[in-house]
Amino acid sequence: MMDKVIISVAVTGSWTTRQHTPYVPLTPEEIAQHVVDSWREGAAIAHIHVRDDEGRPTSDPQRYARVRELVRAQGCDVVLNFTTGGGAGQASEEERLAPVRLRPEIASFDAGSLNFNDRVFVNSPQFLERLAQEMLTYGVKPEIECFDTGHIENARRLIDRGLIQPPFWFQLVLGVRGGAPATADQLVHMVRQLPPGAHWSVCAIGRHQLPMNLIALAMGGHVRTGLEDNVYYHYRVLAESNAQLVARLVRIARECGREIASPADVRALLQLTPQPDVLPS
Repeated sequence: MMDKVIISVAVTGSWTTRQHTPYVPLTPEEIAQHVVDSWREGAAIAHIHVRDDEGRPTSDPQRYARVRELVRAQGCDVVLNFTTGGGAGQASEEERLAPVRLRPEIASFDAGSLNFNDRVFVNSPQFLERLAQEMLTYGVKPEIECFDTGHIENARRLIDRGLIQPPFWFQLVLGVRGGAPATADQLVHMVRQLPPGAHWSVCAIGRHQLPMNLIALAMGGHVRTGLEDNVYYHYRVLAESNAQLVARLVRIARECGREIASPADVRALLQLTPQPDVLPS
């Protein structure tokens, strides 16, 4: 398993709009189909944001449940990762907790506050403690999203208190305005900060997405792609789907001698809590 690469796909996000690209999925039906298509190309984890009828970010648990229902109805066993970001702080803390109570196998855990483009994304110590406790209660694995080096230290303090349990799954998010830059030096530095034995993946914003994915592949890490982070396939050429972005990473990873992890591989590596909605592998 250590040589296999886990590919996550972030199909929608909370920022990408139809003004950015006509290809971003917004309805539960569109999101589910992009997830299934990406899984068929090799994505093992799908990171899910949902939108309301006007295309705005929402934490409505009914919409998350609907996406899950539609994905499983197609026989897709992808690992579902629900966001708790609430549109980078646009939702209340209570609203952000709602997806955790649906018991997804993984949920995002934004490990600190930061200037996020033109707003402040607040993740107070008190909220992070509560979020970690909720994930323990509902058997949800935190995807520890770190936008800067201090976020790793925030996570380590929660780990030391037993609020985040091993095996640890970190997503290093690079290139957000206000966060850590998307450079090789920064990635190496952040990986060195991680707890021993932690598993890690990289996502990067815009034009940094593919270069940082390639560096992570070479370092033995895991990768995230998708229209949440980058709408382009080539310079000024829009990606036509999330599956197209996944297929490219699958091809490159295999050229680098790394096989592609399946959802079953992810469940074994991260010791995910079995959920009743997951189909037998």
